[in-house]
Amino acid sequence: MPQPLLIATGNAGKLREFRRLFEQLELRDWELVAPAEVGLDGFEVVEDGQTYIANAARKARSYANAARLPALADDSGLEVDALDGAPGVYSARYAGPDADDAANRAKLLDALADTPADARAARFRCVVAVAYPFTTNTRLGEGAVEGRIAMDERGDLGFGYDPLFELPGGRRMAELSADQKNRISHRARALQDAQWALAALARLRAGKR
Repeated sequence: MPQPLLIATGNAGKLREFRRLFEQLELRDWELVAPAEVGLDGFEVVEDGQTYIANAARKARSYANAARLPALADDSGLEVDALDGAPGVYSARYAGPDADDAANRAKLLDALADTPADARAARFRCVVAVAYPFTTNTRLGEGAVEGRIAMDERGDLGFGYDPLFELPGGRRMAELSADQKNRISHRARALQDAQWALAALARLRAGKR
């Protein structure tokens, strides 16, 4: 019987991706639960870590403790070589703490205005952390996808920087269907890397029931 796993995000786009990814990877030991379903609607964790690992681990532990359930969190970002890896861990708030996706993309385009097409190499990177309530240990997975930042936006699928992120071959991340994206995305690769942790946690939970 599937066990509850809290997905530690208030981002509806991420939640949809994780639901599809768990189906695609046939991770049937878990029933994904949204924060709102366990009384944590609006619950926030300060993401002031200097690395994806620090932020993902803090979120996973905080949500797990608050809900008294195993929790999975991720931290991800866009790394642009011409900007020395920025926006990186600050990707979600690149244009300010209250900025939306459109504002972040606009700032990125402005920052790269004088950067030629062949110098816009970039990657999406993601770290996934899985935590058990009231423990300090977290188990991790990491994934990345390489590409470049295009000169303009294209595509209306996905979210975040997807309309600007051009994959090898010329397609934008925002032009991929959910199934196509989930085969190659940084979040998909991080979750695949964390499958062993999810399997181990499922065995632990089953043994305690």
